[in-house]
Amino acid sequence: MSFLPMAATAATSPETTGGLVGWVTSVMEALGGPGAGLLVALENLFPPIPSEVILPLAGFASSQGNLSLVGAIIWTTLGSLVGATVLYYIGALVGRDRIRWIADKLPLVNVADFDKTEAWFSKHGTKAILIGRLIPIFRSLISIPAGIERMPLPIFLGLTGIGSLVWNSALIGAGYGLGENWHVVERYIGWFQAAVIVVCVLAVGYFVVTRLRRRRAEAGKHAG
Repeated sequence: MSFLPMAATAATSPETTGGLVGWVTSVMEALGGPGAGLLVALENLFPPIPSEVILPLAGFASSQGNLSLVGAIIWTTLGSLVGATVLYYIGALVGRDRIRWIADKLPLVNVADFDKTEAWFSKHGTKAILIGRLIPIFRSLISIPAGIERMPLPIFLGLTGIGSLVWNSALIGAGYGLGENWHVVERYIGWFQAAVIVVCVLAVGYFVVTRLRRRRAEAGKHAG
């Protein structure tokens, strides 16, 4: 039996039935729940594989009886934990000293900036991990500073598991409820992600402008 029934194929646009979605579908069709978990683990490591496609599609498959709803949530949450743990150890491997060295070599960045960020993460790291798992882009990246700072692994896994469970359940549940219109979720998450990107760009722009102004002011004092 096909993973996507004929009615679902007709309800989706041509681009949603081929390419990335076609590949995601084939993996889930071949491996079931573990396949969904594998895809989510890869999504953590390779952001071009979007969870806003994998999870609603898994929910739709559950609504068609091709996957267990509870199983889809459990497997994808396990996949999130696996992917996040790999990134955690990448951060731990890079280490604090290397990051400080890199920060010292970057233009417009001072080691003091890293130290401030490190102090902030030490104070608010648990909140950052929990909330970060619910924000596109940061969902994966937040695991790296946790590794750099060597956040205790049980705490990291617990917070990551809670945040991932909420995110995965919401998107899988949306796909389950929307049925053949599961792809609508991708559109709304895409808008949310675009808003996050805009905020990040504005924040970087603000940082660069204020840092350049500060350096010009310091250069003017020294010249005077």
